[in-house]
Amino acid sequence: MHPEMEALCCAIVRGGTSKGIFIMKNELPADPVLRDKAILAIYGSPDLRQIDGLGGADTLTSKLAIIGPATKEGADVDYTFGQVSITDPFVDYGGNCGNISSAVGPFAIDMGLVEAVEPVTTVRIHLTNTGRILTAQVPVRGGKAAVEGDFAIDGVPGTGARITLDWSDVVGGITGRLLPTGSPRDVIQAGGRDYCVSVVDAGNVVVFIRAEELGLTGTETPAQIDGDQALMDRIEEIRGKVCQKIGLVERWEDARRLTPYQPFFAMVSAPAAHTCFNGVEVAADQVDVVSRLTFMLKMHKAYPVTGTVATGAVARVQGSVVWDLLSDKAKADGVLRIGHPSGIIPIEALADSAPGRTEIKKLGVYRTARMIMEGQVYVRKEVFHG
Repeated sequence: MHPEMEALCCAIVRGGTSKGIFIMKNELPADPVLRDKAILAIYGSPDLRQIDGLGGADTLTSKLAIIGPATKEGADVDYTFGQVSITDPFVDYGGNCGNISSAVGPFAIDMGLVEAVEPVTTVRIHLTNTGRILTAQVPVRGGKAAVEGDFAIDGVPGTGARITLDWSDVVGGITGRLLPTGSPRDVIQAGGRDYCVSVVDAGNVVVFIRAEELGLTGTETPAQIDGDQALMDRIEEIRGKVCQKIGLVERWEDARRLTPYQPFFAMVSAPAAHTCFNGVEVAADQVDVVSRLTFMLKMHKAYPVTGTVATGAVARVQGSVVWDLLSDKAKADGVLRIGHPSGIIPIEALADSAPGRTEIKKLGVYRTARMIMEGQVYVRKEVFHG
């Protein structure tokens, strides 16, 4: 062991279309300030390349899962999600990440935190960020979480064992209710004009707006949207004013600094044939709605699971921005198919819905996950001792 370094046990794990560092709670300092300093050092943040740490210089690979014994009745394991900033010395614990969440069940089984039961183990995950419970059905073989399978998800090469996630308990986890503003539609003024949005709290808080209101077709690539700075500034103004409206910040201008992770911001449009930036061809009849979503002030290259959960939920709210885009068949169907920059993601979205009332019954998403590396990461001792 190097005399100037501390060794921390951790793992690099892929969950869905994201990748993160998984670390046991007792590996990190109990003091929140020292804990976050250690986490930033692990990732090599802040640095656009994260060259001196394990971060992948991308918001989708700068994610954190802190795992520990369950502290909530009815749960099997605790999971705290953190989005590690690449540009600032900041770890955002304000929301959930559904893709990383999909790997928590397999990780807990492989680490012996949850007894492996074949062929499927149910893992009840306490999302400490919101206090809700996510239920995962994890395939098991040979006493470990299964990796091999025939289930494919757009945005990840190859196939894997299908993990089923039920997010129905997470509705209202951030703000206390499905519709944080109390209305299926709201008008937000930005840049001297009005924009119609729907704000939903399911998995994470997400702001939905029709792409055409922002002068978009809805099928743009991440590079096209990220490359339009005036558009990104307008998106952030609308997002910030929603943050102010629902009480996440006092001044909308502070949202960029204080709550960059959420709300997510989704630009939705009617089904349309298009070619994804990774070459995947999507036909209009393969999807029920097309969406492009930003988080951490950048475009998502696929679609976050919590964004999928929120999209499924808002699609069942009569009068919402998404509801009005759906065909009669899509409104009645139990599965919503969302077109995103890397392909398509489906969600089981069941609700008892009527004008002015929506009771979510099920929000089911399918993912794959696997552990990539398990070992030790070295952090300078000065991080812990000053």
